[in-house]
Amino acid sequence: MKKKHLGLSSLLLASSFPLSAVASECGTVSIADMNWSSATFMANVDKFILENAYDCEVELVPGDTVPTTTSMVEKGEPDIAPELWSNSAKELLESGVKEKRLRFAVQSLSDGGEEGFWVPQYMVDKDPSLATIEGVKANAQLFTHPEDDSKSAFYTCPAGWTCQISAGHIFDALHLDQSGFEKVDPGSGAALAATIAKAYDRKQPWFGYYWAPTSVLGKYPMVKVEFGQGTDAKHYQECITQVECAAPKPIMWPPSKVDTVVTESFANRAPEAMKYLTHRSYTNKQMNQMLAWMEDNQADGDMAMEEFMLKHKDIWSQWLDEKTQAAVQAAVDEL
Repeated sequence: MKKKHLGLSSLLLASSFPLSAVASECGTVSIADMNWSSATFMANVDKFILENAYDCEVELVPGDTVPTTTSMVEKGEPDIAPELWSNSAKELLESGVKEKRLRFAVQSLSDGGEEGFWVPQYMVDKDPSLATIEGVKANAQLFTHPEDDSKSAFYTCPAGWTCQISAGHIFDALHLDQSGFEKVDPGSGAALAATIAKAYDRKQPWFGYYWAPTSVLGKYPMVKVEFGQGTDAKHYQECITQVECAAPKPIMWPPSKVDTVVTESFANRAPEAMKYLTHRSYTNKQMNQMLAWMEDNQADGDMAMEEFMLKHKDIWSQWLDEKTQAAVQAAVDEL
């Protein structure tokens, strides 16, 4: 595999603590290999570290959010789900924890899943006021509508997606129409990404909805626009996410909780491996850039794991103590 430098952020998680290395307790471990890029990357990194630092015998098994959670609760397998978007299986997870079948290990994405309205970094570098909604409104004329020069464009979430509802309500709550903005439906997720890529290639203005972690924000640095109103999880759930929302407030999206979840039996039988999982986490900036590398190189989870382990000891070493670091480094040297 031809590799190229990724340049992940070297910011280290404040929650990273050294671990002790006791390998003999781990045994056979099954890890859910979910069918999206960040999750399969996480699963492969966990496999490599658990095998080489803790002498686990690891098997990756296909997974998806609800089926995996259900299986973990009812059958006690797989042992580990590295990336579960908890709100998608909230009742199942709460039930599993209450019945002492499951345990939350860590927020696998320390920033949580992010949604918001964004502008390109190069625009904010030139005019810092564009990092705020008031600055965007004051400069609405910059964001030319692709079909009507007299209007300003706001690229919204594609029709049929849940985020179209929330983005539309927040657009209304911010009264963006009064500043001349009109929602532009890109038609698909790929088309929405293409509008960002096109703007970046030409260094043109762009304003719209997007989310993280994604390869798009790894390739094209964007700044999330601040509304100045904070967030309100209750209002978000009861109004912003509902089709009928009579009086939406201009709140920021609350972060989506993204967790590593394990079975209680695994946590009890492999405490040292469990400690690793409680400290293994990624920032969205790190994951965005990893996803961009995977897309550019058409890489699967195993290839991405190799790239990460070879190039980013500055990150993974913080999850381990000196002894386990040495064991993992010896395995990395053999890649």
